[in-house]
Amino acid sequence: MLKVEHLNVYYGVIHALDDISLEVNDGEIVTLIGANGAGKTTTLHTITGLKKAESGSVTFDGHNLLTTVPSKIVTLGVAHVPEGRHVFVDMTVRENLEMGAYIFNRRDKDKITERMDNAFEKFPRLKERQNQYAGTLSGGEQQMLAVARALMSDPKIILMDEPSMGLSPILVQEIFDIIKELNKQGITILLVEQNAKMALKIANRAYVLETGKIKLSGSAKDLLANDAVRKAYLGA
Repeated sequence: MLKVEHLNVYYGVIHALDDISLEVNDGEIVTLIGANGAGKTTTLHTITGLKKAESGSVTFDGHNLLTTVPSKIVTLGVAHVPEGRHVFVDMTVRENLEMGAYIFNRRDKDKITERMDNAFEKFPRLKERQNQYAGTLSGGEQQMLAVARALMSDPKIILMDEPSMGLSPILVQEIFDIIKELNKQGITILLVEQNAKMALKIANRAYVLETGKIKLSGSAKDLLANDAVRKAYLGA
């Protein structure tokens, strides 16, 4: 479904992504783990067109994403839940969700209503707070809103960047349960997550990124048991 090959990205003279290659198959949860500054967010930003690559290729369902503008990438079925949530704090929950459905035109009112109903079914708390400003929500509720907003575009794949950041352990578990449920419903997930243990427990496959390079890859189960991974990322 998604294939990244020999991707090189720079910030000035800094080689942020150094010849990385990875792939995500239809129906998988694939996680990208690594320390702060390893290049995880840059990888997602390059896939979604927010950062330009120096060389390499990114293809999604046969489309070259490196030559496609971000707004068009969304219409292909790629949604992005950014690090830090980035909800529109001065807009209501409902208005935030409507922003996620911008790819549908006004003649698609039935489609937008269907997506909204779907979001509220998955996130009952958002339905209760639909007329509340997003800035007044708790951190966990804002993360749910960011995920629900991504779902409004009816994506085939969701790229999630640190969805558990800043959340209590109970809410972290809830967010990971949501990710698993979305995957069961047919949505492919590429997950960037510092909580490596939780990410590896729910993923099919994983890549370890260090200073812009893929150092390890394999089944999530194997990496969870890998001594080097355990010492570096799992606190064991």
